[in-house]
Amino acid sequence: MRICRFTTGDDPRFGLVDGAGEKIAEISGDPLYTRIELTGETFEVEDVRLLAPVIPRSKVVAIGRNYADHVREMGSQLPTEPMMFFIPNTSVCGPGDPVVIPGFAQEISYEAELAVVIGRVCKDVSAEDAKSVILGYTVANDVTARDLQRGDGQWARAKGMDTFTPLGPWVETDLDVSDLRITATVDGQVRQDGTTAEMIFGVAEIIAHASAAFTLLPGDVILTGTPAGVGPITAGQRCVVEVEGIGSLSNPFVSADTSADD
Repeated sequence: MRICRFTTGDDPRFGLVDGAGEKIAEISGDPLYTRIELTGETFEVEDVRLLAPVIPRSKVVAIGRNYADHVREMGSQLPTEPMMFFIPNTSVCGPGDPVVIPGFAQEISYEAELAVVIGRVCKDVSAEDAKSVILGYTVANDVTARDLQRGDGQWARAKGMDTFTPLGPWVETDLDVSDLRITATVDGQVRQDGTTAEMIFGVAEIIAHASAAFTLLPGDVILTGTPAGVGPITAGQRCVVEVEGIGSLSNPFVSADTSADD
């Protein structure tokens, strides 16, 4: 099942997307908290604006250095346990939304990632039970300002600025994520091409590790790390992140000055 969040110009709605990714059957309420019931209204995907499929009620938990080749390209040491950091929910944007580069950030990178959406309140979840707390999966771009990352000495500002966490196009609830291809293209050129099988820590291990530290809430999003091939992107370019079995997430990058003029 594919769950999307969309608008026709009014308040956000939720819907179920067909297998071809072309039609939406509207549902009533928020599927995180209410039973899924069809309203009987349908829409063409091309006729609506897809929004970020979820706005985390509480937090985005991100995992750093979770692909060995990426760790090596960044000149870092392989972690012995999942390395976690927080991203504020105000950083989330949706498919097609511009990623706005502020004037004080100069070195911007894309990072293609599989994202996990938590479906219920949970704490101290075992790896064996991790699947039971997952609503589904979506595509993420963990945009990073490398100069701020180096200068700040921690990653909150570098990764958590407004629009720096595009999510979409929808949440896929039924998916084996053990070996999915992940790619990122910039202006049509392939920059990243990896697979979730290359993760150092799998989804179940990550959920167990995160939930041991803090309570996860419905709608919380976990970013699972990025494969090798991260690199620079500048205003005027477009990045498309695709995860096999889910879909593609496309976002243009703009400068804050340009965005203010539009």
